Amino acid sequence: MRADHPAHGALLVSCAALMFASMGVLIRFASQDLPNEMVVFFRNLFGLLVLLPLVWRQGVSHSLKTAYPLLHLLRSLCGLAAMYCFFYALANMPLASAVLLNFTAPLFIPFIALLWLKEPLGSRVVAAILVGFVGVLFVLKPGSGLHSQVALIGLASGAFAAVAMVSLRRLSHTEPPFRVVVFYGITCTTVSSLPLLWSWQTPGSETLLQLAGAGVFATAGQYLLSKGYGYAPAAQIGPFTYTSVVFAAGYGWFFWQEIPDWLTASGTLLIILAGILAMRQRKVVVVA
Repeated sequence: MRADHPAHGALLVSCAALMFASMGVLIRFASQDLPNEMVVFFRNLFGLLVLLPLVWRQGVSHSLKTAYPLLHLLRSLCGLAAMYCFFYALANMPLASAVLLNFTAPLFIPFIALLWLKEPLGSRVVAAILVGFVGVLFVLKPGSGLHSQVALIGLASGAFAAVAMVSLRRLSHTEPPFRVVVFYGITCTTVSSLPLLWSWQTPGSETLLQLAGAGVFATAGQYLLSKGYGYAPAAQIGPFTYTSVVFAAGYGWFFWQEIPDWLTASGTLLIILAGILAMRQRKVVVVA
């Protein structure tokens, strides 16, 4: 795959954003009947089931053979942690705000680069990050009670997602998107099955359909995102991930009549602006 087709990459990333926003809607519905642990497990299980016929057709050894198992594990575990936090936020705060906080990852990536790879922070990146976290404060609304606490968990999803994104970009240099998604699905399904020992509830048929749809949307989004980042640097196409916030806002209005207040709307604009500036001022970090 050539990495000099930003138009192709932008289209794929935008399609991935639509998939993730659609997944968020179904997760919100399913979370009305099941605890977070169950929702995370079934999202991963159904996503993996979608992949199994393709794994069988391509061969298990071909699908899983890699020289970077630890990097796959890191990407998967951080992605799973982000998922737990993100799904909790989806169930307990406005849809667009939960999606937005999950997409604060670009604000954390420069700090990961500093701590992990000892890369210095440029002044423009620091300025963009400061603007972004002012926006985060607007969305968090410190002192506003439960909403603020839930929003902090949503923000944690962005931090975990940042580590996963750094790993994903590195993996996209040598690993085909399908292998990345398969490793992710197997790891997340296995690990997320453990909490079922104490949190199992038998889901109804409608909830199972919602979770199955969420798994399909999420798997499609992961594949499109992995493929999109192989077409161009994240600094060029990364900003298109924020279209997910727009899609989520539309869904939130349509299904739950959610309209953001002026603080949330202002914070949203600041976070999106800061995320775009941060991505354009530096390349997403790769692991050597």
